[in-house]
Amino acid sequence: MQQMNNPEPPNTQHAQLELKNFLPYRLSVLSNRISSAIAREYSQRFGLGVTEWRVMAVLGRNRGLSANQVAQRTAMDKVAVSRAVASLINAGRLLREFDENDRRRSVLRLSEAGYAVYDQVAPLALDFENHVLGGMSGEERDLLFRLLDRLDELELNAERIVLQHETAHD
Repeated sequence: MQQMNNPEPPNTQHAQLELKNFLPYRLSVLSNRISSAIAREYSQRFGLGVTEWRVMAVLGRNRGLSANQVAQRTAMDKVAVSRAVASLINAGRLLREFDENDRRRSVLRLSEAGYAVYDQVAPLALDFENHVLGGMSGEERDLLFRLLDRLDELELNAERIVLQHETAHD
């Protein structure tokens, strides 16, 4: 079977989606590349996956969250978060306790062993971020984060509009 070097031009009878100009695709690819680059270091040193590290990163700054709250803050799948939480508890890096105000609700926090890892991985992640952003001026970094905040706001608004539209048609 011969490998094609030049794929056929897209069929103009179908919808056209130019991925290089499609925001979700571009953000996803960039996020995956950056996350993978950072993950190589903490995966080798600490046996952590990306999801586990994200759970630890959130809980390193916000103790006493439920697994659902972690999933919401990271926009990760609840099942993936639950698996990561179970893995981190089994590794002794995470503690699950009951909420003082609602005994039915469990909350999570890093254990001492979890903080020992967090305190080593967080500087690695920040160092890598500095390498990525090092070619930008302070003004460009400020603009980037303002634009990301604005995109976040616009995405949440678009999500509400789509949900309202779906609800109206049910």
